[in-house]
Amino acid sequence: MTMRDNLDISAYLVLGPENTLGRPVADVVEQALDAGFTCMQIRSKVCSVRDLIEYTAQAADVIARAGKSDQVALLIDDRLDAVLAARERGIKCDGVHVGQSDIPVDVCRKLLGPDAIVGLSARCEEMLEYVKTADMSLVDYLGVGPLHETATKKDAGLTSDGSIVTQDFDDLRALHEVSPRPIVVGGGVKAADLPALKATGVEGFFVVSAVCSAPDPHAAAAGLVETWRQA
Repeated sequence: MTMRDNLDISAYLVLGPENTLGRPVADVVEQALDAGFTCMQIRSKVCSVRDLIEYTAQAADVIARAGKSDQVALLIDDRLDAVLAARERGIKCDGVHVGQSDIPVDVCRKLLGPDAIVGLSARCEEMLEYVKTADMSLVDYLGVGPLHETATKKDAGLTSDGSIVTQDFDDLRALHEVSPRPIVVGGGVKAADLPALKATGVEGFFVVSAVCSAPDPHAAAAGLVETWRQA
């Protein structure tokens, strides 16, 4: 069984150094992991590739010390070069997450191999078209958002006319019904959103600030995980 076979996106944390209020990235990863988060993504628009690799190494060490290297996937956002370099250094980086305007998923799959995880994100309406026409065997999960406007990723849901399109629960339900791959939803997600979000059938939620910017990241993460499980 590979990590691709064991992928669990039910509680998915996205983070980089700009999100943690000055706290070490590894510390926030450790708290979220201990609270029950099941997937980690290192994402930063301010880091160099070297820094991304270093944060990934730190996160991989945290996951390994917890004995969860075969249970919790660790991905890097966007930078396929960072994933390849991390793997060359012997860091357990399980794959990459890209958007539809980033490196194509077929290239990611070719360079990372059949056991890697490749995630793809886009707005709901774009995903509906994508699942009808694309080779979904190349992708392991779909990331959809934003659920709400979010300051963490100001271009999330941004259209060509400068407006923000957020996701409707009915649209998410419709996408879930046709998608052959699991779906994780984020963008401004709060605990209060989780019951309605889970009712759409999607397989998970992703957050940044709800954990990373919380006064107590462990308590915030545990609350989200418990709310999702109980929904």
